[in-house]
Amino acid sequence: MGVMDGNPKKEPMHYGEVIGTWAFIGANNGLISGYEAFVNHASDDDLIKLLEEAIKMMKAETKELEKVLKNNGITPPPSLPSRPKAKADEIPAGARFSDIEISGAVSINVGQGLVSCSQVMGQCLREDIAMMFGKYHAERALFGAKLLRLNKDKGWIIPPPLQINN
Repeated sequence: MGVMDGNPKKEPMHYGEVIGTWAFIGANNGLISGYEAFVNHASDDDLIKLLEEAIKMMKAETKELEKVLKNNGITPPPSLPSRPKAKADEIPAGARFSDIEISGAVSINVGQGLVSCSQVMGQCLREDIAMMFGKYHAERALFGAKLLRLNKDKGWIIPPPLQINN
């Protein structure tokens, strides 16, 4: 009987799974802090709701992954303190992120998150960890679709040159 033919939760994590999980938590921690700041800057209610949804999603992922690392004797990266609430109209116009800037940054992060999830899934030997990142990938894809719809509805999309057949 080999090391990797039992219950996946009892199998050791390999270095790729460890660093992939650890880095994903670290990225989520940074994004949570950034999105909390974006909530303070945003003025569009629909955008604020999506930011809050993303924060909730990443906090749940982080909690689940921290448990996996701790169960394997690995200390997760430190989290950042929560940001205090502020009102967008109290932030000077020159210092405030606009809704289109916020939406653009979050859109980029969604794409990066999809790639990160795929990378960890591809290197996993433990099925349970691969499935967790598969779930996160699906959640991010769904969130990205909502964000794309918001960007289109608000006119925040800056399309590349379009191929139009005459």
